Amino acid sequence: MTHAILPLRLYVGIFAALILLTGLTVAVAFFDLGGGRLHIVNALAAITIAIAKALLVVLYFMHVRYSERLTWIFVGAGVFWLLILFVLILADYVGRGWVQIPTPWVS
Repeated sequence: MTHAILPLRLYVGIFAALILLTGLTVAVAFFDLGGGRLHIVNALAAITIAIAKALLVVLYFMHVRYSERLTWIFVGAGVFWLLILFVLILADYVGRGWVQIPTPWVS
């Protein structure tokens, strides 16, 4: 099994991209992208940036980009399993009936 030897310039570029994306995540947190009630747009923007950062880390720092096909299959299986867990958690979250707790009388 051979490993790809990557130049230091690439690692510095990936590090700079991660720092830039982290700054973008912080900037997105300060702005209301959805305009009022649509806070889902902010959450989707933050999740999209987080996925981009995770892809950079997995592909370059974990050397998956230059790995064999079997490694890609295992990474894909892990991501597929994570998606299954997210779907199950969200199905449970959406399917619950929220109980209104009555406020006690103040005397």
